[in-house]
Amino acid sequence: MYFSTNLRFVRFLYSFLVHVSWWLLHILALFKQKLKLFVSGRKETFGLLKAKISEEDSVIWMHVASLGEYEQGLPVLQKLKEQYPNHKLLLTFFSPSGYEVKKSSTPADVVVYLPLDTLGNARKFMEMAHPKLAIFVKYEIWPNYLAELRKVGVPTILVSALFSQRQIYFKPWGGFMRKSLKTFSHFFVQNEDSKKLLGSLGFDNVIVSGDTRFDRVSEILKRNNQLDFMDSFKGAQLCFVAGSTWPEDEEVFVDFINSTSENFKTVIAPHDIKPSHIEKLTSALSKKVVVYSRMENQDLSQAQVLIIDTVGMLTKVYSYADISYVGGGFATGLHNTLEPAAFGIPVIIGPQYKGFKEAEELVKEKGIHVINNRQEFASLFNQLVTDSEFRGTIGKINSTYIQNNQGASEVIVEHIQSLL
Repeated sequence: MYFSTNLRFVRFLYSFLVHVSWWLLHILALFKQKLKLFVSGRKETFGLLKAKISEEDSVIWMHVASLGEYEQGLPVLQKLKEQYPNHKLLLTFFSPSGYEVKKSSTPADVVVYLPLDTLGNARKFMEMAHPKLAIFVKYEIWPNYLAELRKVGVPTILVSALFSQRQIYFKPWGGFMRKSLKTFSHFFVQNEDSKKLLGSLGFDNVIVSGDTRFDRVSEILKRNNQLDFMDSFKGAQLCFVAGSTWPEDEEVFVDFINSTSENFKTVIAPHDIKPSHIEKLTSALSKKVVVYSRMENQDLSQAQVLIIDTVGMLTKVYSYADISYVGGGFATGLHNTLEPAAFGIPVIIGPQYKGFKEAEELVKEKGIHVINNRQEFASLFNQLVTDSEFRGTIGKINSTYIQNNQGASEVIVEHIQSLL
C-alpha cells in the first residue's frame, strides 16, 4: 500500500514539474530561438493531428528525440511504409534540431512535435492519433504517454535501446521509471549487456537485435551520392573531410593544413554554420578557401579548402573522402562515425568517445584512430597520406564492421507483423 501511494505521489510530482517546465520554457523562448521553435511548434500539434488524421485511419506512431534517433528509426519507418501502405505513419519529434530539419522529408505521412508529457496531453494525443502500434526509439521513455498507451491497450515497443547500470531504472529510487518500462510489449536492444540489465529487473520480453543505424548507413551506399561541385573540387587528388567539427576540433587540424606541403583537398563541414564562425574559420586558413554558399562562378579545381556552410549534405560529401575526421571528441560529445566508416575510409576522432558503442568497438579494431593533440594528428595524417596500404587496411576494417552489424530493422519489422 505504501509503495503504491508513493508511486502515485511521484507521478503527481513528475506531472507537476512538467507543467512548471512548460511555463518556464515560454519565458525562456522569448530569448532563445531554438526554445521558441520548441514552444511554438508544439502549439500546432493538435491542429495538425486533427487536420491530417481521421477516425478511419489506421495509425502507426513512431517517436524519436532528435536527428540521431530519427536516423535510427528511419530504416524501420521505411520498411513499414513499404509493407503497410494502407496505414498512416505518424512521426513525432521532441527536439527542434530533428523536427525542423526533417519535417518535410520523411517517409511519414504526418510529422509533428510531441506535446510535453502531461496527463492531459497524453490523453488528448491518444484520442486524436489513436495509434494501432507505438514505437519509441532508444532512450525515449515518457511515463504519462506510456501509461496512456497501456490503458488503451496499444502494443508499444522500444527499438535500438541501450541500457546501462548508471540509469535511474537500476537505482533503488527508480521505481517510478521502472514502472514505465513495464508498459512496453517488447524491447529490441543493441547489445547483450542491455538484455542482462533488463533481465535483472525481471523482463524476458527482450531481443538483442542490434543498432538500426547500421541498416541506415548501409542504405546510403546504395543511393546516388554524386555531387557535381565535389567532382570539380576533388578531381584526382586525395580528399580529407572533417565533419561536424567544433572549434576545439578545428584547432587540432587547421595549423597542419596551413603548414603541410602534402598535396590534398580538404572539406570542412562545421557543426556551427553561423556566418560569424564561418568567417573566423576562413580567416584562420592560409590556403585558398571557397565557402559553399559563395562558390558560384569560382573555379573549385583551384581551391584547396572547401567549407560547407549548409546542413544535409555531409553524408554525400563523405563519399568523396579518402580520410575523415569526425568532430565532437574534443568538445560536447562525438558525432556520427558510422557514416564515414560505411564508405570504407579511415576515421580520426578526438579523445572523448566513451559511451559511443560503435566508436569504442572500432577504436579497439583500429578502424577509428584517436588523437589527443595537434602533433598526434599531424603524425597520423602524414602516415595515412603517404601509405596507401595502411589507409586501405583501416578503411576495410570499417566497411567490414558495418556489413557485419546489419539486420536489426528486419528483426524488428518481423515482430511488428505479429502485432498488426
